[in-house]
Amino acid sequence: MDFHEVRFPAALSFGSLGGPERRTEIVTLANGHEERNTPWQHSRRRYDAGVGLRSLDDVETMIAFFEARRGQLHGFRWKDWSDYKSCVPLDDVSPFDQLIGSGDEVLTTFQMAKCYHSGGAEYWRPVTKPVDGTVRVAVGGVEQQEDVDFTVDYTTGIVTFGAAPDMGAEIRMGFELDVPVRFDTDVIQTSAASFRAGDVPNVPVVEVRV
Repeated sequence: MDFHEVRFPAALSFGSLGGPERRTEIVTLANGHEERNTPWQHSRRRYDAGVGLRSLDDVETMIAFFEARRGQLHGFRWKDWSDYKSCVPLDDVSPFDQLIGSGDEVLTTFQMAKCYHSGGAEYWRPVTKPVDGTVRVAVGGVEQQEDVDFTVDYTTGIVTFGAAPDMGAEIRMGFELDVPVRFDTDVIQTSAASFRAGDVPNVPVVEVRV
């Protein structure tokens, strides 16, 4: 898949609508009970970029971005303003936000992830598009220094340590993240008159697996 490591203008995505989507297959049995299953291990996010457009200049910026991506052809980064940190949105990122794993004196690479937990259940979401310059890492309660103790592949979300962490040492990370997406249409219809009248274009965006 061809992916452009560029973010959709964050100011335009600020007012967008969207969030996670899951696929659940439900079979109702003869006795009224249900069997539920899902073919998806991970959720998939959808957004409408048109809702965030506030002026004709915004429309032109969006069209330019759409054309540069060749419509649905190339993926890109998207800032989900309701879920873009390893912590809650109003907190500051810290190196202790997410418990990623523990050292075994062998493994040196770790995939970034964010945990969603509620009522004793949890879901681990892989983070493949961290934001450059926002990643903080702690090992055994001590914050590490990027490019000295570890490196980050900002295109995959893989953190690599120069030396394997000590046995049992907690590996924690904090970060901001983008969502890998593409446009979910090859057609965008706009009208200056209708936009001024309050009719915004429909610009669907969907998460892609990377």
